[in-house]
Amino acid sequence: MKHGDRPVRLAVVGGRRGAAFHAALEAMPERVALAAVCEYNEEYLAQWKEKYPEIRTYTEYSRLLEDPGVDAVLLATPLLLHARQAIEALQAGKHVLSEVIAAHTLEECRELVETVESTGLTYMMAENYCFMRQNQMVLNMAQQGTFGEITFAEGGYLHDCRRLTLQPDGRLAWRGELQRDYNGMNYPTHSLGPVAQWLGIGQTDELETLSTFTSRAGSMAGYVREQFGDAHPGADPFYWKQGDTAVTLIRTRNGAVISLRVDWVSGRPHQMTHYGLQGTRGAYVSERRQGEEPLVWLAGRSPGASPGREGDLEPEWEPLSAYRAEFEHPRWKRWGDEADRTGHGGGDFFVIEEFVSAVREGRRPAIDVYDAVRWSSVFPLSMQSVVKGGQPIPFPRFDVSRPTS
Repeated sequence: MKHGDRPVRLAVVGGRRGAAFHAALEAMPERVALAAVCEYNEEYLAQWKEKYPEIRTYTEYSRLLEDPGVDAVLLATPLLLHARQAIEALQAGKHVLSEVIAAHTLEECRELVETVESTGLTYMMAENYCFMRQNQMVLNMAQQGTFGEITFAEGGYLHDCRRLTLQPDGRLAWRGELQRDYNGMNYPTHSLGPVAQWLGIGQTDELETLSTFTSRAGSMAGYVREQFGDAHPGADPFYWKQGDTAVTLIRTRNGAVISLRVDWVSGRPHQMTHYGLQGTRGAYVSERRQGEEPLVWLAGRSPGASPGREGDLEPEWEPLSAYRAEFEHPRWKRWGDEADRTGHGGGDFFVIEEFVSAVREGRRPAIDVYDAVRWSSVFPLSMQSVVKGGQPIPFPRFDVSRPTS
């Protein structure tokens, strides 16, 4: 279903988190029009109405889906709601852009794929970390074979989100409910999405098996005790099922290994990016703290040799930016100025831009439903592995009926 030259009429579902996309939506008014907002909190709705007086507002999702003036929905709601809300929107004839993760059970993954296939509508997961400038540049380099054959990649989401786990009155927010009720790799796609694209997962390679281990739960109980006192049930370490750190190792069909780490409850400075890769002809490491630069070493191009002969220079890292003129991704060459004015390292702009383009052109988006469920399935599979002491768990195939073009 193509929309041609008409702007895509988009509704934001979840006004608080959806506000992160303000700048991206305003950057392309000729291609996307904010039509409505759905939010149960009247205070957030009023804020949207004040900023965009012409939009329609809803407190009930079912009412929004009946609106014929809405072409697509942006789901910026709590994680556990994404799959069901996406399925309902597709069944109502709306295209879907969903925040991460796409689904939290294997059953939801399968139903989501079946619904996208049966409706023929556009579904995209809004994994904005994939579109960060350096991640797109490394993707371009990997696709051109600059690193040789990639044998290892790593990704990490290390962000102290404890203040977002509880409401001011001590009730659990959705992140707190995840921490209380599940134990596994509970937020995998920021870590996995970019490296899966570098490795060509879903194109030239597939995720084959994973093993997951979690640490003990230590940080949350102390935080709750400091904020709400010993009487709060969360002051008991055994209240929290999720360990502080989750580590997942994935082996791909072609024999590459992926290491993932998620920790959103341990105290530390925010580390927005934590990536690396090793290939047969080079390596990449992202910055580890604010002020650092991403680094690369490319055999035959960077200084030094590894291994070197007697008298050779030792290998030296180079800034990734030294190769920008050659390997800047075409997306960033075209839209870089606009993207730099939006959040998550420009990722928020490209999430909207790619989704809107896919809807208007009637094509699959860069992160389609098969990518979304493949990456999201790490959550339920990792819980199986933790229960079994880290035993390898095979990935199911969700894309057996995936179109080839």
